[in-house]
Amino acid sequence: MATDPDELRDRLDRATAHLDPPYAVVDLAAFDANADALVSRAAGKPLRVASKSVRARELLSRVLARPGWRGVMAFTLPEAIWLARTGVSDDVLVAYPTANRGALAELAADPALAAAVTLMVDDPGQLDLVDAVCPPGGRPALRICLDLDASWRPLGGRVHLGVRRSPVHSARAAGTFAAAVATRPGFRLVGLMSYEAQIAGLGDAPPGQQVRGAAIRAAQRRSYRELLDRRAAAVAAVREHADLEFVNGGGTGSVAATSADPAVTEVTAGSGLYGPTLFDAYRAWRPTPAAFFACAVVRRPAPGLATVLGGGWIASGAAGESRLPRPWLPAGLKLLGAEGAGEVQTPLVGAAATTLRVGDRVWFRHAKAGELCERVNELHLVDGDEVVGTAPSYRGEGHAFL
Repeated sequence: MATDPDELRDRLDRATAHLDPPYAVVDLAAFDANADALVSRAAGKPLRVASKSVRARELLSRVLARPGWRGVMAFTLPEAIWLARTGVSDDVLVAYPTANRGALAELAADPALAAAVTLMVDDPGQLDLVDAVCPPGGRPALRICLDLDASWRPLGGRVHLGVRRSPVHSARAAGTFAAAVATRPGFRLVGLMSYEAQIAGLGDAPPGQQVRGAAIRAAQRRSYRELLDRRAAAVAAVREHADLEFVNGGGTGSVAATSADPAVTEVTAGSGLYGPTLFDAYRAWRPTPAAFFACAVVRRPAPGLATVLGGGWIASGAAGESRLPRPWLPAGLKLLGAEGAGEVQTPLVGAAATTLRVGDRVWFRHAKAGELCERVNELHLVDGDEVVGTAPSYRGEGHAFL
């Protein structure tokens, strides 16, 4: 969806003229187009939506109603329970291990809930914690998924590319863990997951860094080949002890590549629905920007300089320029290197700054997707040049899961 920046700015300004900044919007046409593009890239394999990248129940339900999408990947157990109880999905995979005793007790006390939610594990100690909270004889069998570490470790492990997640890295370790689960009452191993962050979460075309981009692409190709063999072997080893319902992999940045892996039965995606700035550094596919937040110009401290109120909505991860929000509309605005995006004010420079007046809106894009929702109570849903509704964020519904 190619969009002229001036037309997009005019449309968003008209749609939200009745609102006072700061506020956030989601362009529904872009959101839906991104959802369909991800389905096309998945080549027939179902997509599981990553809730942490959306963090608004209405929009989670919207994408799950579209063909090609099935199930949710939640980021905490309390969130998973909430999504299941409120009818968003009856298939919720928790992406990370939990130590929330209250949520575990709630899960074990409700057979319907236990059938809808799958826990993530990679260590026998996590199973021990579950048993300590709710002994196996007094609960339904809990669904669990084994997290296979997908990082690439060449040179005998002296180099590590990817995130540090699970201690289960080899096919042998996966089979050993599955065998141990098979002997424990009160658990049922139903899935295997592996997230190849060094491929799915690392842009292969960083702006202005051609050499680094070439190096990233070369490493990604070698990592992908290694993971294809190792993941297939791990799935085979686990299947000797468990009847797996699904093998999950990937993320927005690797949907096509992960879908091509014969061992994978479903792919996770979420960030691509909103199209945050981190995905501007990908060659294979760049989502259409669909989520924005607006700040108001309140100062003109000098010629060629305009200052908005707020704007410092910084993304998580390794601190750096890539985690800063980007002034997007009007085009041509830049942050000041000495100040960046501030908590209470953000000065902007660029040709467009000379035309901005006090009261004008500046439209920003967040570096990451769902983290935008931690700053607002609602997302205004824009269709054309109208706000056609609002979707409460998790924060707007009174929840802060992490």
